[in-house]
Amino acid sequence: MNGVECGEDGDDPSESPTEDPGPTQVDAGLTQVASGSSPTAGAVGPDGAIWIANREGTVQVLDDGELSDPVLDISDETTTESERGLLGIAFDPAFEHFYISFTDLNGDTAVEEFGMLDGQIQLDTRRTVLTQEQPFSNHNGGQVAFGPDGMLYIGLGDGGDAFDPSDNAQNLDTLLGKLLRIDPSGAEPYAIPPDNPFVGDPGARDEIWAYGLRNPWRFSWDAETGDLYIADVGQNDREEINFAPASSTGGENYGWARMEGTLPVSGEEPANHVPPWYEFDHSDGACSVTGGFVYRGSAIPELQGAYVFSDYCLGVVLAREIENGSDAGEVEFSGRIGAGSIASFVEGPDGELYVLSLGGSILRLDPQ
Repeated sequence: MNGVECGEDGDDPSESPTEDPGPTQVDAGLTQVASGSSPTAGAVGPDGAIWIANREGTVQVLDDGELSDPVLDISDETTTESERGLLGIAFDPAFEHFYISFTDLNGDTAVEEFGMLDGQIQLDTRRTVLTQEQPFSNHNGGQVAFGPDGMLYIGLGDGGDAFDPSDNAQNLDTLLGKLLRIDPSGAEPYAIPPDNPFVGDPGARDEIWAYGLRNPWRFSWDAETGDLYIADVGQNDREEINFAPASSTGGENYGWARMEGTLPVSGEEPANHVPPWYEFDHSDGACSVTGGFVYRGSAIPELQGAYVFSDYCLGVVLAREIENGSDAGEVEFSGRIGAGSIASFVEGPDGELYVLSLGGSILRLDPQ
């Protein structure tokens, strides 16, 4: 009955081994919704519209499959040399301010704020929130995003070159190689949240939330749980996705440059090293992890609750299942979901995910 037969000799069938169902199977694909120039980042703006940043320094609004004329143009203030350009955008929770993160003509990081009025950028309100000298042209990080706590988080790489020659990521006296947390509305140019983990430590910068990062190109929070995922680009061997639960009070050390993922690099592994939530090697051609989001949309039920991400060189959408905050294995898509040069993901107001290809394509992850 009910498709279950009793075992021999009166064995309790409930004690029989159960077959592993294997990876979750998902039928999904990418639908192109617009074509831009070189999209690097996106954010949901007023009225649920998706704003797109282009590497050369323009910002456009996506509306009914069309990109607007630029609503902001700083192309004469940045350059696309190496890993530079307009790298991140964000709105505060009330959509009263708009933030950009870019490298200036000297190659240094600048985070700037604009006031918003009736959904429009007020150019005359522009002010500089934070700057950081960049010793090399790579590993700039560049994402800005407001967390569930209403604070502005800023990702900065270790300053560049290779193997962190100045040991910035482990040095708490510099902002490089860190995830920062500030309150841009609390003071000029910003306030330090009093519960930041290193406040009052004379040997550390108060802005630091987490450290030991090489190039945290993209990070995000699970919209349902508040857990934080930080995709940190690797050196030669490992790409890693780091994790902090919503209950974290900050201060995590993700290991670089003592560790690359779980691999030793130089010196001893820090006693407080937080190993990656998930890591993968370069054996299949991977080179640079692109962090995404935990999927909380409704269009693809089988993908619900999985972390969706990519690798820039692989150029395909990847996903991992999550169980109690831990990696629970691969999600298998029915076919290769590729876009090439995937630089970023955007979480729409409905939880659906958009994929940005540096080659110009803006796509949506849809059921097939």
